[in-house]
Amino acid sequence: MMILRKTLSLIFLLYICHCLAQTINELEDGTLPEPRAYVPDSQYLDFAYHDHDDLTRFLRATSARYPNLTALYSIGKSTQGRELWVMVVSSSPYEHMIGKPDVKYVGNIHGNEPVGREMLLHLIQYFVTSYQTDQYVKWLLDNTRIHILPSLNPDGYAVSKEGACDGGQGRYNARGYDLNRNFPDYFKQNNKRGQPETDAVKDWISKIQFVLSGSLHGGALVASYPYDNTPNSMFQTYASAPSLTPDDDVFKHLSLVYAKNHAKMSRGVACKSATPAFENGITNGAAWYPLTGGMQDYNYVWYGCMEVTLEISCCKYPPAFELKKYWEDNQLSLIKFLAEAHRGVQGFVVDTAGKPIERASLKVKGRDVGFQTTKYGEFWRILLPGYYKVEVFADGYAPREVEFVIVEQHPTLLNVTLQPSKRTDTTSIPFYRPLPSPQHFRPPPPYADNGIFSTISNGLNSLYTNIFG
Repeated sequence: MMILRKTLSLIFLLYICHCLAQTINELEDGTLPEPRAYVPDSQYLDFAYHDHDDLTRFLRATSARYPNLTALYSIGKSTQGRELWVMVVSSSPYEHMIGKPDVKYVGNIHGNEPVGREMLLHLIQYFVTSYQTDQYVKWLLDNTRIHILPSLNPDGYAVSKEGACDGGQGRYNARGYDLNRNFPDYFKQNNKRGQPETDAVKDWISKIQFVLSGSLHGGALVASYPYDNTPNSMFQTYASAPSLTPDDDVFKHLSLVYAKNHAKMSRGVACKSATPAFENGITNGAAWYPLTGGMQDYNYVWYGCMEVTLEISCCKYPPAFELKKYWEDNQLSLIKFLAEAHRGVQGFVVDTAGKPIERASLKVKGRDVGFQTTKYGEFWRILLPGYYKVEVFADGYAPREVEFVIVEQHPTLLNVTLQPSKRTDTTSIPFYRPLPSPQHFRPPPPYADNGIFSTISNGLNSLYTNIFG
């Protein structure tokens, strides 16, 4: 029986390696063409703003029309009871594809910034209508599970006003909370009460091991990457020193992928004379202005998901007749950005019998934000070409260090086998990766400023972001 189990496990791993090898060969051979230019198709979705009922009808109709490419689910409800819809677009929409990464887009976290909401609806439409004719889209959907949440703040959107380029009406949820200041923060204690929308996101990303994420905003034209906060932000001025992550090279690369494939972003032109210009259309978040409780820092530090904030419109809520142009500007960027999930290293962590090890912890040496395996033992990490070492830990197993090389042409496949350990005490994992469950050790944040100065700082941040995004 033991021999049979080992044989079946080996066959399973060989099958996965074969599938990954097919993808690698396609990338090496250059058989994947560029995504096609956008062709309007008014039969499905017009260039107009869609309220929550319209959005729901479109998603349900798309799911019914394309059951083999889409799956619709809700991660929860807003404060006022609106569903927080997510649509999976993939050739395997109803179940996780072994060895294929999960990625996501989140739109409309600020209710009065709805361009991203509409772009994500058009992206869904483009994916399902182009799957049979666009080989790049077909490859992406065959090898990736794409989760799209068009509106995280439908309540705020409902009270926002079209044509309002600035201001805060509709920015917050129905209880007056800024959802992009409502997540746990690495640098400072965030005492803001959790909201239904952010609690839903936290639960969502705790269950799915997302590799890559984009959060769509408005009010500027820039790709902004972590960290958004900094250890000494109390008396910092805006346009100050950056707060860099251990994966700063990767975050800059991801941001540049979006900016350079965008029609205008990489030019780095300021939206207004009083607003900053961004070199190559990218910025470190804290260098632009520091904020506490942001979603992208939470994704990265807590779960190893590389999220970038995508500011895609100078006007927060531009007139509807401009939406077509926004789609033309962003279409290629939205697609190319997701494909970056296939860069770097990917593989499995298994035991000596070939069985997957769930929740094994991994850290690339010199990059002290870790990540974990799925229940199938899978892992992914976006890395640029170079030589690396990865440290792997799991309860009941001896830790292991493995060397590997990343090249530009294709992802590196790396399978790691762990040996059983006599010791089961692994409470001292030598890197910082806070987890929500209380039994895991979480070191104190590097800095916390409380009291009146923190209140003043948060007030200035709120005023600044109402103006600039």
